[in-house]
Amino acid sequence: MKNVSVLGLGIALASLAVMSSCSKDHLIDAKIPETNREPTSASIQGNVFEPALVDATDERIAQLKVPAGFKIAKFADQLNKPRILAVSPEGRVYVSSRAAGTVTLLKDTNNDGVADSKETVATIKNVHGLAIHDGKLYMVAIKELYAAPINGDGTLGTAQMLINNLPDAGQHPNRTIDFGPDNMLYITVGSTCNACAEPNAEHATILKANPDGSGRMIYASGLRNTIGFDWHPQTGELFGLDHGIDWLGDEQQKEEVNQIKQSAFYGWPYIYGDGNYNPHPRPMGDTTYAQILAKTTLPSYSYEAHAAPMQMFFYTSSGAPGSFPADYVNDAFATMRGSWNRTKPSGYKVVRIHFENGKPTAIDDFVTGFLVNNNQAQFGRPVGLAFLPDGSLLFSEDNNGVIYRVSKQ
Repeated sequence: MKNVSVLGLGIALASLAVMSSCSKDHLIDAKIPETNREPTSASIQGNVFEPALVDATDERIAQLKVPAGFKIAKFADQLNKPRILAVSPEGRVYVSSRAAGTVTLLKDTNNDGVADSKETVATIKNVHGLAIHDGKLYMVAIKELYAAPINGDGTLGTAQMLINNLPDAGQHPNRTIDFGPDNMLYITVGSTCNACAEPNAEHATILKANPDGSGRMIYASGLRNTIGFDWHPQTGELFGLDHGIDWLGDEQQKEEVNQIKQSAFYGWPYIYGDGNYNPHPRPMGDTTYAQILAKTTLPSYSYEAHAAPMQMFFYTSSGAPGSFPADYVNDAFATMRGSWNRTKPSGYKVVRIHFENGKPTAIDDFVTGFLVNNNQAQFGRPVGLAFLPDGSLLFSEDNNGVIYRVSKQ
């Protein structure tokens, strides 16, 4: 985090940020002053393009591309908008459907790489995020957090409500959860809007709580919508993927890979990217953009604008029969659900995030091919991601209701 107390440095940062903003092709003749004593003026070119939805036919699935040495196939289908995935040590797969308000248990009882058992094990309105901890499945909806004991056959016992007062929903109602190396519960809460001054301090944050839901606190703020997050296996540092602001043009705001630290602030809704000023909303009162920039933690890495990053996990499997090559260990995988707010589609894929010395250095395609018909149509928007005990990768897509499995050939 930046710690700047010298006025001169703040003014210098401000000047750099304004020049940077004015040089971007998405802001035309931009004038973004420090205070409201001067008018703010910016012309922004925004676009909407959503590829048409087509069926996930066998022919189309056969054209999906993965790196050499891997193969991809259906693990399960005919699911109702599957979203977040969680896998137990026994290989049982839990998948949420916010639209249906259900959690479904999938089992591959004969170990052929295809689920042959499907059972609804929980019904919770707007359920989304899932996490397994201490023999329980944790499930989060918009305002409520539940935990249910996992029975010997993978079904669930009676769910207990642990929290009932998470912030209201809005544009980003999809809460996600996980447990950190400290055995504490982390809960993501997106913003209610594209860019605005939130009335509730818990919006646009990651919260931290005890496993029973008590002791809730704001862990990090200024995060517009961080759905995917995980801890680096070697350093223990938390990384998350944040959704950029819409309506800043085709190439802005880029999606962010953030190293998330306690009490850090990440700029939303006033600062974006590498220190650019968002023309609207303006900072409140006598606060200047430069003052906000001075306390903003900037991204560790950036990715294509509007790709919509979803679930993310580091790859740690080694020694299992289906483990990926050793150079994948300690890199991360993430799903990119896909854009609607740019001319040329971005996302609609699964990516690999390379880490070196504990820091992100590159993002490569891992699964592509969901965009078809010269990018005019798509048959899958990836959302959930998890790993099976054999080392293979699962991901869900919530348009045609399919979960795919990527494994070694």
